[in-house]
Amino acid sequence: MNIHSEKLTVFYDGSCPVCVRDRRWYEKLEGKTEDSVAWLDITGRDDELRQQGIDPDKALRELHVKDANGQVHREMAAYILLMSRVPILKPLAWLIALPVIRPTLAWLYHRLVARRLGARI
Repeated sequence: MNIHSEKLTVFYDGSCPVCVRDRRWYEKLEGKTEDSVAWLDITGRDDELRQQGIDPDKALRELHVKDANGQVHREMAAYILLMSRVPILKPLAWLIALPVIRPTLAWLYHRLVARRLGARI
């Protein structure tokens, strides 16, 4: 089966303007996403997240993407999976996966998210 025909579920924070903007950016680059990506706003869905094996606090702090097989990918692995499906983003997904780049981006990402969440609390 083609990776692009397998539906992904992206868990995102719909109460976060940056997250909503990033979703719109991805949808614009990918094109018609309703066939390949289901976007699930995690706001107020703690019990549903737990039922799927996702810690609600981690869902706020890291991107989570569930593939067609039910496996949940998080953090940079989730970004790599999502970006690798869009031709224009494939080189960026490859770059993010590099051993030196990936941990550096993960560290930066966590700092930015902590700052964003600190501002909301």
